[in-house]
Amino acid sequence: MSNDSTSTPACPETPPDEPRTFDIKGYLARLPGKPGVYRMLGAASEVLYVGKARDLKKRVSSYFQKTAHGPRIAMMVSQVASIETTVTRSEAEALILENNLIKSLSPRYNILFRDDKSYPFLMISGHEFPRLGFYRGLLDRENDYFGPFPNAWAVRESIQLLQRVFRLRTCEDTVFQNRSRPCLLHQIRRCSGPCVNLVSREAYAEDISHAKLFLDGKSDAVISGLGDKMQKSAEALNFEQAAIYRDQVQSLARMTQRQYAESASDQDADVIAFASERGVSCVNLAMIRGGRHLGDRSLFPQNAQGEDAGEVLVAFVAQHYLERPVPGVIVVGAEIDGDDLATVLTEHSGHKVHVVTRPAGERRAWLDMAVENARQALHQRLSEQSTQEARLVALREGLGLPDTIQRVECFDISHTGGEATVASCVVYDKKEMRRAEYRRYNIEGITPGDDYAAMKQALERRLGKVASGEGVAPDLLLIDGGKGQMGIAAAVLEELGLGDIALVGVAKGPERKAGLEELWVTGRELPVMLAPDNPGLHLIQAIRDEAHRFAITGHRAKRGKKRVTSSLEGIPGIGAKRRKQLLARFGGLRGVLGASIEDIAQVEGISRTLAEKIYKELHAA
Repeated sequence: MSNDSTSTPACPETPPDEPRTFDIKGYLARLPGKPGVYRMLGAASEVLYVGKARDLKKRVSSYFQKTAHGPRIAMMVSQVASIETTVTRSEAEALILENNLIKSLSPRYNILFRDDKSYPFLMISGHEFPRLGFYRGLLDRENDYFGPFPNAWAVRESIQLLQRVFRLRTCEDTVFQNRSRPCLLHQIRRCSGPCVNLVSREAYAEDISHAKLFLDGKSDAVISGLGDKMQKSAEALNFEQAAIYRDQVQSLARMTQRQYAESASDQDADVIAFASERGVSCVNLAMIRGGRHLGDRSLFPQNAQGEDAGEVLVAFVAQHYLERPVPGVIVVGAEIDGDDLATVLTEHSGHKVHVVTRPAGERRAWLDMAVENARQALHQRLSEQSTQEARLVALREGLGLPDTIQRVECFDISHTGGEATVASCVVYDKKEMRRAEYRRYNIEGITPGDDYAAMKQALERRLGKVASGEGVAPDLLLIDGGKGQMGIAAAVLEELGLGDIALVGVAKGPERKAGLEELWVTGRELPVMLAPDNPGLHLIQAIRDEAHRFAITGHRAKRGKKRVTSSLEGIPGIGAKRRKQLLARFGGLRGVLGASIEDIAQVEGISRTLAEKIYKELHAA
């Protein structure tokens, strides 16, 4: 955001006992005709809506003219008690600020896309013998990155293709540096064996160069070059090498066969399509890189009921590209102001961006495919929601719970003999598991193995925030345990004044078999046992199993970290700093175990004598 940005309140502060007045005409008259961000506020000063504008005066004024609005915007305007604006130097700057505010505030009337997962890249490292790898995170200049890809599966498919054609290594550096003989991948012709010098630096570098050209969309140049080498090898009677080149050419030729006859470009593009049915909207994002279709991802926005395709897709583009690479071409399946959007994205990304709203030829085919994928994903989503609604209704009826039950939170405890105790909390809301809201709690200061104390600590930490007004309260608490754990949870709810939250304990039945669970419900002396085929029981089992999985995953990670640290802590001369350097250098304890004395001695601050001691201690254990 610009340092010159300024905030303008809609009206002066009024005492809390007096009604807030909104002089809209006077306020609009004072608004500047500059780019910026506006925030619509409700009577309690809560943010109802955040938007950006090229001209604040025109954009904000449009909400209060007689032009008909959709139901969502009309409802929002009726609740506006004040407006705040922030002037920025450009519309691109306003885009950044708008999306930062949307992300942090989650306004009630904004179309929201929850796509918190980072998109993966295919990495070719900058080593002497570079390796192929799967990568998420910030990009640096030491390695080459290709993508982004829509999902992990697409990256791994490309890695397997490059292994098959160019036989590039995928092993970690700690493995590569300590090999004494070829691995299985070399034996099945997926790696050329650079770790044991079975391929020269020059030949491996050439394979890397071909792989990069292929990923850049220059497959024709690669095939042509390999064809020439095949011909020269055959003329030199080196038929074994000629056969290798032949196999590479054939594999590449099969992979690069275009799906559409008119497709001849090697461009990077994103294709964004929209589908809507029964109040649910779906946006499908297909990624084209180097002319290759890498796959797609479907997203389901919140607060998009009744909105047309243009509004939803503009919201998606604005939110999606704020922190992600922007391709040179964006194909949008709706009539929007593509020129204005392209100008903003060009300024934001630093390179020319074209937004295409009326595609033809190859781009039209891409868009048609994305639309069909959006429809398929939407139908699957509607089917799943119908099933989830039936499960929730059966749960309420089977246990006599209120009809208002929507948000369910489930707690579980995991440890091994009292070691590394971890509590998990998973969330089921809006007919799906809400992974972004999962929480783990490291349990400390209790008697090892005391599950009651562990559960009490986890519930107090989670529900204490609810009692203090932070976060969303659950409608139903599921406790993985029997009557004893139920008593602990009930006591915590009573102490915090949250007795209105429903409570159910889930205990394994006498035979500890799935389908025979005993359900302890508040206010009942005996447990309830639902039929094994009851949809409500299936919902409880799914949530309980997810809490169990999440707790075990956290426990194992905590236990593994503790044991790794303990193995090095017992070695004289190894303090916290050297321990951290060793783990960072070799990627963990396994890497340290696989390192030689010479490798360990190369770590800063570790002498040859200390390296020998470390090696001896670790391998004597």
